[in-house]
Amino acid sequence: MESFFEKVYRVVRTIPRGKVATYGQVARLVGRPHAARMVGWAMSASSPARPVPWHRVVGAGGRLVISKAVQYFQIQKGLLRQEGVEFRGDRVIMSQFQWERGLRKASRRCSKKANA
Repeated sequence: MESFFEKVYRVVRTIPRGKVATYGQVARLVGRPHAARMVGWAMSASSPARPVPWHRVVGAGGRLVISKAVQYFQIQKGLLRQEGVEFRGDRVIMSQFQWERGLRKASRRCSKKANA
């Protein structure tokens, strides 16, 4: 049986170059909508032996959640820029660069609740 981390890695490997997904979005796509923090743990535990494009996973609203004091903040931002992702300050411009997989269902549900 595939572990939670392996499910996360499988989804993250499908995020196209030049797009990002949020931790919560990845959690929903693996069937654990409240496990965004666990997605972060999976990203931290990923191995160079089986590469995962960890830099394409960002916090809500496009935030880079790695501390600015840690070199990975600049590495993540640099890798995303190389792929053509643009920023407003230190946030990804999500309206242009968020991967759409897994978003439509959630927004339909929200609009149904709003109309009820």
